[in-house]
Amino acid sequence: MMRSLYAGVAGLQNHQVRMDVLGNNISNVNTIGFKKGRVNFQDMLSQTMAGAARPNDELGGVNPKQVGLGMTISAIDTIHTQGSLQTTGKMTDLALQGNGFFILSSGQKDFYTRAGAFGIDENGTFVNPANGMRVQGWMAETVEGQTIVNSSAAIGDITIPIGSKEPAAATTEVDLACNLDKRLPLIPEGAGPAQALLGTWSTSFDVYDSFGDIHTLRVDFTRVPGTENRWQAAVQVDPQSETPTNTQVEVGAVNNNTNTFEIDFSNVGVLLAALDGQGDTINQGQLQVPVSFDVQRARPEEGGGPIRQTFNLNLGAVGSAVETITQFAEKSSTKIFRQNGYAMGYLENFKIDQSGMITGVYSNGINRTLAQVALASFINPEGLEKEGESTFVVSNNSGEPNVGPSLTAGKGKFIAGALEMSNVDLAEQFTDMIVTQRGFQANSKTIQTSDQMLQELLTLKR
Repeated sequence: MMRSLYAGVAGLQNHQVRMDVLGNNISNVNTIGFKKGRVNFQDMLSQTMAGAARPNDELGGVNPKQVGLGMTISAIDTIHTQGSLQTTGKMTDLALQGNGFFILSSGQKDFYTRAGAFGIDENGTFVNPANGMRVQGWMAETVEGQTIVNSSAAIGDITIPIGSKEPAAATTEVDLACNLDKRLPLIPEGAGPAQALLGTWSTSFDVYDSFGDIHTLRVDFTRVPGTENRWQAAVQVDPQSETPTNTQVEVGAVNNNTNTFEIDFSNVGVLLAALDGQGDTINQGQLQVPVSFDVQRARPEEGGGPIRQTFNLNLGAVGSAVETITQFAEKSSTKIFRQNGYAMGYLENFKIDQSGMITGVYSNGINRTLAQVALASFINPEGLEKEGESTFVVSNNSGEPNVGPSLTAGKGKFIAGALEMSNVDLAEQFTDMIVTQRGFQANSKTIQTSDQMLQELLTLKR
């Protein structure tokens, strides 16, 4: 009879623990990144009053006689299902869609979380403003003029240098993709300037010198008299400037001290070759014509004379009609569609894409990769230990973190300007609360009934 009392007590205690977990779940129903808990029960030891017996020739088998001694908690699981996403509009807020955890650093210790309410401190460090822990990732680096993020390197703090300067860069590449109208009138040899102008098409674009100053690049295309598919290109930088810029072009790495060259097209209007008046020709692959011009020094007394600057005028690929100069029977189009120079600018803003790449937006229109946020995944995320402040730490059964960029090795993707809400379902919690309450009540009745039976036993003496 005493066994039923202890079984009832075990039921009361363990249902109270389940109620504690349910209360914690409901308490965190609006906690971002929270993962709900679940309590599982199992029966405790059983007292064997008689063992089992095998059947024999005369009698059948006998089952064991056992009395259970109550129940206990088998596990308190953390359920890492996806929470719903809520849009916040704050560019530093990050939500995770799929597997993975943000990595936060506090000194020499790493923490893992799904709560992505991040911000920037006064040093530009990407942090969790609630506790100052620093978000981990990889900073971008420049290698041979290319900005890359080495995600195989060790992770570290992310810094977003708001207000930092981006130095000016001189134009080194200018891409042409205009069409020259095949229907323009052929100009006879010896024609005057007014007549030659009828077969000319001009296009212009802004280019930059190493100081970040803007210069006007103009290219005049003129039908070569007496030809069907040849045009002369006259290149000028700052044609309206009072100080000559001494623009010169090279064809085949030969400088003929002139600013003109010629372009040949096939009978179907695609690019064939570029040539100069001395017989130098380029007719394979991507056709590039180097252009050089003078840039006046800011302080002539320190060195005297102008600075010579060179950029490539890219005509396009031989035989191609895509992003190249063409000669079709269509209206001539002005299209210098790209150049790579820019003036000095300041970092004004930044954005984060689905891969966690942080891109800086500068006042000069340049977008530059700054860093990438890292993610950690685990073989057994339910084995992580809760450390408070919506963070987890590695345990003996979670496995070591697999750190890498998003969308690799099963990791999820980032959603900027949103937060992942708690995965607590109130309907489920209230239902479990009712079941837990009934279990608690039933165990209390077990204790009451056993007590009444003991009371009856004690009255037998009277």
